Amino acid sequence: MNQKITSTHELDNNGNPTGGVTVGTGIRINWQNGPLGRGKPLAEIRASDIPRGLSAEDVARKEPNGAFVEGVISAAIDRLQFFQTASGGKFACRENAIALTHLETALLWLGKRSADREAREVEGTHTP
Repeated sequence: MNQKITSTHELDNNGNPTGGVTVGTGIRINWQNGPLGRGKPLAEIRASDIPRGLSAEDVARKEPNGAFVEGVISAAIDRLQFFQTASGGKFACRENAIALTHLETALLWLGKRSADREAREVEGTHTP
C-alpha cells in the first residue's frame, strides 16, 4: 500500500540542507539537521585541538540529531526481511525479494558516496 506522506525540507542561508520532517500514518521522520563535522568526538578533544577563539564544541564531531536516508532504507530492509522469514516464510514472495535487492543496492551506492566523500575529507560537511 502506498501511503500518502507530507514533508517539509529546510535549507540554511547558503542553500544547505538543515533538516525537516516527513510524516504519514504511522511514520514520523525527523531528518538530520546540519552536518556532523569532521572533528573528533567531544570526549576526545584536547586543548591542543582547539584553535584560538573556538570552543571544543565548535571543533568536535557532533552526534546525529535526526535520521539519515541510509537509516530509513535499513528500516525498510529490516521489515521486508521479516516478511520473508516470518511464520516460516509464509509471507515470502518474489516481489519482496526484488524490493530487498533494490534497497540493498541503494545502501551500497549511498555507502560508496560516503566512502568517496571520506576519501576527499569532506564527509560530515556541506562541501559537495
